[in-house]
Amino acid sequence: MSAQHIVWFNQIDKEDVSLVGGKGANLGEITKAGFNVPEGFVLSSHAYYDFIRENNLAIKIKHLISSTNFDNQSSLNQVSKHIKDLIFKGKMSKELIDEILTAYQKLGEPLVAVRSSATAEDLANASFAGQQESFLNVKGDAVLIEKIKEGWASLFGARAIFYRHQQKFDHVKTGIALVIQKMIESEQSGVMFTIDPITNDKNTVIIEAVLGLGEMIVQGEVNPDHYEVDKNDLTIKNKKISHQDHLLQKSGTSNKKVKLSKKMADKQKISDALIKGLALVGRKIEKHYYFPQDIEWAIEKGNIYIVQTRAVTTTHGVKQNEKIVEHIPTSKLILKGGPASPGISSGPVRIVLSAKEIGKVMPGDVLVAPQTNPDYVPAMKKASAIVTDSGGTTSHAAIISRELGIPAVVGTHEATHKLKNGNVITVDGTKGEIYDGGYATIGSAKVTVQSDLKTATKVYVNLAEPELADRNAKRNVDGIGLLRAEFMMAGIGTHPKKMIKDGKKQEFIEKLADDLAKFCSAFTPRPVVYRASDFKTNEYRNLVGGRDYEPLEPNPMLGYRGAFRYIHDPEVFKLELEAIHRVREKLGYKNLWLMIPFVRTVDELVKVKKIITEFGLHRSETFKLWMMVEIPSNVIMLDKFIEVGIDGVSIGSNDLTMLVLGTDRDNFEVAHEFDEMNPATLWAFEQTIRTAHKYGVTTSMCGQAVSTYPELVKKLVELGTTSVSVSPDAIENTRKLVAHFENELLNKK
Repeated sequence: MSAQHIVWFNQIDKEDVSLVGGKGANLGEITKAGFNVPEGFVLSSHAYYDFIRENNLAIKIKHLISSTNFDNQSSLNQVSKHIKDLIFKGKMSKELIDEILTAYQKLGEPLVAVRSSATAEDLANASFAGQQESFLNVKGDAVLIEKIKEGWASLFGARAIFYRHQQKFDHVKTGIALVIQKMIESEQSGVMFTIDPITNDKNTVIIEAVLGLGEMIVQGEVNPDHYEVDKNDLTIKNKKISHQDHLLQKSGTSNKKVKLSKKMADKQKISDALIKGLALVGRKIEKHYYFPQDIEWAIEKGNIYIVQTRAVTTTHGVKQNEKIVEHIPTSKLILKGGPASPGISSGPVRIVLSAKEIGKVMPGDVLVAPQTNPDYVPAMKKASAIVTDSGGTTSHAAIISRELGIPAVVGTHEATHKLKNGNVITVDGTKGEIYDGGYATIGSAKVTVQSDLKTATKVYVNLAEPELADRNAKRNVDGIGLLRAEFMMAGIGTHPKKMIKDGKKQEFIEKLADDLAKFCSAFTPRPVVYRASDFKTNEYRNLVGGRDYEPLEPNPMLGYRGAFRYIHDPEVFKLELEAIHRVREKLGYKNLWLMIPFVRTVDELVKVKKIITEFGLHRSETFKLWMMVEIPSNVIMLDKFIEVGIDGVSIGSNDLTMLVLGTDRDNFEVAHEFDEMNPATLWAFEQTIRTAHKYGVTTSMCGQAVSTYPELVKKLVELGTTSVSVSPDAIENTRKLVAHFENELLNKK
């Protein structure tokens, strides 16, 4: 294609993604193939790129994106607003406006939908579902131009920025086209999959339908009818008719909800003949693409229109004909809904009633919501499972859960009312069932966990946020094996050296002591192992005043951090020690221990210990001093470190793996080389544990590897590791694995 701004559907096909985006390319492809598609044209990505260039926006956008904290929703929102404002204020050339309005006149100036079609959209490995905006019932020249700008700006919505970051797409190079298409005033609408997205059965077509316009089905606002059709002979294998209280219909240039009578609410949404007709169309579209399709359809006056098709992006979850593991629970079934994303997972309930509350969701939580939309995606990324009140197999919650590979149950009607925050539940996304309590995975089997299960190998939890202390202390966990200082210090917000300079030293100590006390109080008498601050310089610089005290380093990971910092500039470390002393002596929490990170040499450990003793902190039955093992020198010289006098070591598998293999797991170019199960890394783990045993000190592992690799848990148990420390979402699973491997070991003896 030439560098055109306006292209009609019959001028483009699936090869033109870079020009018209995934949605536009597919609409052109099926238009050319003879399928019934509402008429329209595409404002190509060239128009967008020209607009960005003419307004000198690329450098500004790149700068704003580089300043984003992708783990902070307010940062994402702020950057998104700045970039959108730049686009809204930009000027569109008169030539482009004339081209757009000429095409609109040729279309007949009807009501149109302006739908985003990003050039990185609907790819085989990433659907980008709902990441940009669409605008319905657009009419008139001025309104159309306004909505085009809004469509371009939606490329930089907070959720779109977050999603591209996660998928490693370049923000500036990703373009956007806009589909301008005649509106269909549909009496029925819905979504069709030419493969069962739960079981990956290629011989089944799944159709979900609602009365009225289709926006409510994708957002999961209603529970749709669910039909299953045999792809080969088009027989209807299964029908589930759902109650629909209201429908969405066009009213002038807007849509309105209309209450349905009880008779209409409970009737089958489309006839059997239309179900079979849709399945036949779906079969033909799949045959055209040679790949399973996710198809949006609408019916107006008995005519079937295809308004979108894309490749199904989630067929990797369960292989065709693979046996889905049966979940045989010993706990109580508390809720049922529609199976939406296969698998079984457990975790504490976190009810989120609107996207404004997504910050409540912590890693490993089960996200429970009325329904989800793209604004929920950052929270969905953290969740171990999703449960919704409404929605079907083709709703946003279902599609994104399958893309993320986490279990989901939708359409429960009452999850947000019946489930309670903090309660641990198990979500079976294959069967659509929710059980009280947790489960664990052993090989391919999933078993319910006893809440009072005990193991010889202690199972600790990694924590950072004080507000999570009480909740996790109630779980079957032996203490905190890694209490990170950084989150609490970031919560104080100001660089500690600035606070010292401003005469607020005591305020810092009191705030840190208060946070430490929350953990110690919740877990007493179980130990709380506080890892002293290990901010890198680039992280410290983000605190208020940080730029005045932190150097710029080319490689902060190997720079001014850990024990070296405590020795060469001990002021901040002494604030931490004062807080520890206050919690132990004044508040009486003797379960608070200390762990020193990133100790490069034996001499560093000696000097750090001298500073610690100045605060009356001496090793005893109630005060243990641990050292992190995260540098090869720690492994090689461990006997010498132990001789200096420590009570235990904790293997930081993340840093140790990076430094053993010489790779950076946060660098996309080399991250694939990061492997905790590499023989060299496993040798380092084993050498550490054997040396610690020889010299009579305890051993733990607190990195992500324990939560990821059951075979590593087995090896740690066989080597006699004293404890493991895992993220909250992995507590129950790890406890069960440890018990299983301990029993195996006993049976061998």
